[in-house]
Amino acid sequence: MNSLTSIIQDNLGLSVIGAVVVALALLIWNIFLHLNVSRIRKNQQKLFSGKNGADLEKTILEHAKNMKELDRDIQDLYGISNQIHGLAKKSVHKVGVVRFNPFKDLGGDQSFSVALLDGENSGVVISSLHTREGNRVYSKPVEQGKAVKYPLTEEEKEAIKRADAGGSSAGKKA
Repeated sequence: MNSLTSIIQDNLGLSVIGAVVVALALLIWNIFLHLNVSRIRKNQQKLFSGKNGADLEKTILEHAKNMKELDRDIQDLYGISNQIHGLAKKSVHKVGVVRFNPFKDLGGDQSFSVALLDGENSGVVISSLHTREGNRVYSKPVEQGKAVKYPLTEEEKEAIKRADAGGSSAGKKA
């Protein structure tokens, strides 16, 4: 028994030091946890200040309702945007004008061709031929920049080319 007692007495100092280290570690851990709980309580008090559970639930439900309304409004606006985009493709986007003199013996470039095209280069070409006896106006349908039913003159082709290039310059034909 003496040997057991002597071993305990020899290691008693190490045991005490180990117990003190463990106690200090637990104390530091306890302080850390206490500070975290304190911080969480402060945040909770800020969150719930002036409100009770029913008020918060009501606020959250109102926000959810507003989000649904906003989502519905966005969907409506998206549909309207698609309609406008579709209409815009069908409206006149491009205009090209060519003035010319169809007859060498008459003076001035009084005749003209105007191309009125949509976003897909479809539309109409209107040509006016000016003579001494009067003025004649012709229109020809155009689909994707090409003649549909009637052949196009060089001036009408130039008007389509200018419209497609985005210029409505009203100069003489090239």
